[in-house]
Amino acid sequence: MTTTERTAASYFLPSDEPLGLVSPDGTAVKEPELAMPADDVLRQLHRGMVTGRRFDTQATALTKQGRLAVYPSARGQEACEIGAILALRPQDWLFPTYRDSMAVVARGVDPVEVLTLLRGDWHCGYDPYRANVAPQCTPLATNTLHAVGFAHAARTKGEDTVALALLGDGATSEGDTHEALNFAAVWKAPVVFLVQNNGYAISVPLAKQTAAPSLAHKGVGYGMPSVLVDGNDAAAVHAVVEQAVAHAAAGDGPTLIEAVTYRVESHTNADDATRYRERAEVEKWLERDPIARLKRYLTDRALLTEQAEQEIDAHAEQAAAALRERMNADVALDPAELFQHVYAEPTAALRDQAAELAAEIGERA
Repeated sequence: MTTTERTAASYFLPSDEPLGLVSPDGTAVKEPELAMPADDVLRQLHRGMVTGRRFDTQATALTKQGRLAVYPSARGQEACEIGAILALRPQDWLFPTYRDSMAVVARGVDPVEVLTLLRGDWHCGYDPYRANVAPQCTPLATNTLHAVGFAHAARTKGEDTVALALLGDGATSEGDTHEALNFAAVWKAPVVFLVQNNGYAISVPLAKQTAAPSLAHKGVGYGMPSVLVDGNDAAAVHAVVEQAVAHAAAGDGPTLIEAVTYRVESHTNADDATRYRERAEVEKWLERDPIARLKRYLTDRALLTEQAEQEIDAHAEQAAAALRERMNADVALDPAELFQHVYAEPTAALRDQAAELAAEIGERA
């Protein structure tokens, strides 16, 4: 692509309608800008979404049972979570938010370690370097800056690494996102920003957050290509993220992707979504279910047999049962662990606080 083409507005603008490869009724869509993933990838996407949803529903149940302090469900967003993760290369890094537990598990992190944060035992319950997954970000949008800084540093060191930052529509209203997009574009950092536009920032609908035609249009102002994709189409999400990763890895800079999807459950177990949205709206999106959509496509093409489907369901149930059993075991916690991994060398103030806590515990013993 020539310099003139890269500076043309059309290079940065997203499509008028979300890109897709599989329609809600399960039929293929001709999209000249995207290539349908290979059959084995489509089967992996389906398996990953089924397993991911069962993990999500099990985590929700654990919250109701008091085993988790809070759990932000990603039900309905499986195509975004799994489609993006399967598009990453082994050396790439994921920078997730609190709602992306399903994606973190799909990346290979132990599900119990993932839920340790939401149980309140640790700020991060897993080793980020084991699966190239940064700690889940609870403050909105801070992970976007982490991703940019990490990716810029990796490129400076000559490493072939791309960072994928997951964020919601609410995070695009934060100043951190502006700074991250601006720095990434100026530095041509190898970053992919995937906005999972699920319709609401807690109870605030998208129309009250932005007047832009789409969130993807925001990329134009930063000078980076932007893509609008159907976030309930796992095949399309995978294809778009894979393209963006290849674009970044080639040294061509970041991409902003908006995946239009929906948060089926409440914001968290502490939220009552019926106070700000109608049931009819939820039912409308349930008809666009990402798992059912891909299942129909695979079944119609004889890529998914009844036996294979039963095996996938059984695997998902076994994983959920194992998670339930492990999460129902009481954990012995040491309060002194609060002071671990805060600084490489504990500060004087931290040492004093640790000593104070130890003394208080000793007095109570």
